[in-house]
Amino acid sequence: MRLLEGKSVSQKLRANVKNEIDSLTKKAKRAPGLAVILVGEDPASKVYVRNKEKACEEVGITSYSYRLAEDTKEEDLINLIQELNNDEKIDGILLQLPLPKGLSSQKCLETINPKKDVDGLHPENQGRLALGLKGLRPCTPAGTMFLLKHYGYELEGKNCVVLGRSPLVGRPLAMMLNAKPVNATVTMCHSKTKNIKEICKNADFIFLAIGIPNFLQPDMVNKDAVIIDIGINRTENGLCGDADFKALEGKVAGMTPVPGGIGLMTISQLLENTLQAWKENMGLE
Repeated sequence: MRLLEGKSVSQKLRANVKNEIDSLTKKAKRAPGLAVILVGEDPASKVYVRNKEKACEEVGITSYSYRLAEDTKEEDLINLIQELNNDEKIDGILLQLPLPKGLSSQKCLETINPKKDVDGLHPENQGRLALGLKGLRPCTPAGTMFLLKHYGYELEGKNCVVLGRSPLVGRPLAMMLNAKPVNATVTMCHSKTKNIKEICKNADFIFLAIGIPNFLQPDMVNKDAVIIDIGINRTENGLCGDADFKALEGKVAGMTPVPGGIGLMTISQLLENTLQAWKENMGLE
C-alpha cells in the first residue's frame, strides 16, 4: 500500500511559496499581508490560528492578528472586516471558523472582499469555481488536488466518490475533480444517500469529509482504491480520520494518514492563496 503522507508535499508547496515571495518582494516593495481574525476562546481555533501565523512567518508573509472577545457584536466584526477590505497592506483576510453563537458566519464571510478571501468561501469565489473561472479556491480541496498531482495520479475518467457535501470541502472538491483538465467522474454522497457501500466499492478514489470516526471499512472498498481521508476526529483514543486506517492498511492501493495527511496541506494552501491574492493586488501577475 502506498502511504500518501502530507509532510513532504506540504513542505514542497511552502518552499514554492517562499521562493516566489522572495523573488517578488523587492518589486512589490512589501511582503504579502494576511489579517487573521479570531473571535472567542475556542481552544482548537487558537491552535489553528497559531499554526497559521507560524507558517506565515516561515514563508515571509506578514500576519496581522485580531483577537476579539467572545461577546463581540456582529456589527463590530463586520466593521473590522470592512476596514481590512480597505487596508492596502492587507492582501488576504482569514476569519477563523466556527464563530461564537449569535454571529452569522455567512454574513461575515460575504463581507470579505472576494479578492482577499483566502479561504475561498465567498459566494463569488464559489460561483467562479462552479463556472470554471479563475478565483481563490477553498484551501482543503485545493491542497488535496496538489497532493494528488504530486503523487502523479491521473484522474481523467476515474470514478471518484466524495463523501460529504459541505461548502468548505465536499462540494468544492467535487467541482474541482469534475472540472477540466482533471475530468474525473464524480459521485457525491451524503447522509441521505442509499447504497453508499456499493457506491464506494466501485470507486477508484474515495474522498472522505463527513466527520464520522472510522466510517470507511474494508468491506466498502476494492483493493485498487485510493483513499483520501480529509476527516479529522478527536476521540478518546486520539485523532483519527473518517477511514479506519488500521483496518484498511494493506487492503487498498493507497491512503492518506490522519494526522499527517491532508491537514498539513490546508495551511500550506492558505499560504499559496495569500501569495496569489498579493500578486493580484500588487499587479504582479
